[in-house]
Amino acid sequence: MTDSASLVFVVDDDDSVCRALARLIQSAGYRVETFGSARAFLNRMPADDCPACLVLDIQLPDLSGLELARELDPALPIIFITGHGDIAMGVGAMKAGATDFLPKPVSDTDLLRAIKQALARAVQTRAIRHELDSLRGRVERLTPREREVMALVVTGLLNKQVASELGTVEQTIKAHRRRVMAKMEATSLAQLIRIADKVGISGVA
Repeated sequence: MTDSASLVFVVDDDDSVCRALARLIQSAGYRVETFGSARAFLNRMPADDCPACLVLDIQLPDLSGLELARELDPALPIIFITGHGDIAMGVGAMKAGATDFLPKPVSDTDLLRAIKQALARAVQTRAIRHELDSLRGRVERLTPREREVMALVVTGLLNKQVASELGTVEQTIKAHRRRVMAKMEATSLAQLIRIADKVGISGVA
């Protein structure tokens, strides 16, 4: 993932601050979009099509930075900046999901470090989401009976025990199990168990 594929949003009601931050961020190779208010950013509603983070002033004329943060997807890393910070505000920022809390005037080095870390987190979060979406899509391909079989198999039951639980014969369970392994793209029971854990399948489906 190159820096140019990442996007940094800046929300600050001071035009001169927006321009200065935009120049700095662009000089590091990132794309940047600036907004003068929380409402302007909410109206933009950026699509989740690339790793992104938000550099956000806490004190804004409409919604505050903390209020805006509560409206956003928690997966969007936020770097709060403020000229009037205190410990209580910093705690509130962290509770709102901040990855960093920086005082104005913001050090170029500190901001670029915070952006780099925030975008790395965004990349990781996107990868996890994409993996879960893929796994859930595989689960959707299972029939209700196959899901029941999977839920019992991952608890460690043998085929004959699963058959007894579901009131059928072992040969039928073997056939269901083969289809489950194929649809879930699992090559071993251990892998199937890990997948079940990630998608929240346990016990009888």
